[in-house]
Amino acid sequence: MAARIDHAVTSGTFSLDGETHQVDNNVWVVGGAEECVVIDPAHDASAVWRKVAGRQVLAILLTHGHDDHIRQVQEFRQMVDAPVLMHPADRMLWDAVFPDDAPDGDLTDGDVMRVAGVELRVLHTPGHSPGSVCLHAPDLGEQDDDGTPTGVLFSGDTLFQGGPGATGRSYSDFDTIIESIRERLLTLPESTVVHTGHGGSTRIGDEKPHLQEWIERGH
Repeated sequence: MAARIDHAVTSGTFSLDGETHQVDNNVWVVGGAEECVVIDPAHDASAVWRKVAGRQVLAILLTHGHDDHIRQVQEFRQMVDAPVLMHPADRMLWDAVFPDDAPDGDLTDGDVMRVAGVELRVLHTPGHSPGSVCLHAPDLGEQDDDGTPTGVLFSGDTLFQGGPGATGRSYSDFDTIIESIRERLLTLPESTVVHTGHGGSTRIGDEKPHLQEWIERGH
């Protein structure tokens, strides 16, 4: 069976800088009939476990360390017995939630995770947080007219439908996220489907024309 993408939306809170907000998070499960990886198992470990549907979880991949994305990770890790991987530059955000524990390993720029015959490549895209990453899977997605996959990007909170992720909080920086999007994401094929950390999906080609608008809006 070819690799597929399963999706869940979970609800909970995000807290930082003394503020707490209600949020809905996208959880992405990539794999085949026997194995998968889970991207950002937010808020509801049991709901994510049901999406896994008995498959072996090779790894839990965290796009960044904000608490809405990681607070249920320890519970979920115990359910599926899989390593948790995160970029080390977000360790201070992890430690704020789990001061007595640590991720099992690092996600660093250029790392490749293989699952069910496809590759997910790590792109370090700081700005929303210092350790934010996206995961690019060029062999996933719909097929173009010539049979070539469009490719898929799991963008975490770096790029959304309509613009970059928020940068008005601790450890974030607007100019940095713009550079990450310009240099690392908008250089991908325009047909690439973007599956985000919150809200609807989009495509690189739909977002690329609006870069200057985002810059003007942000400043």
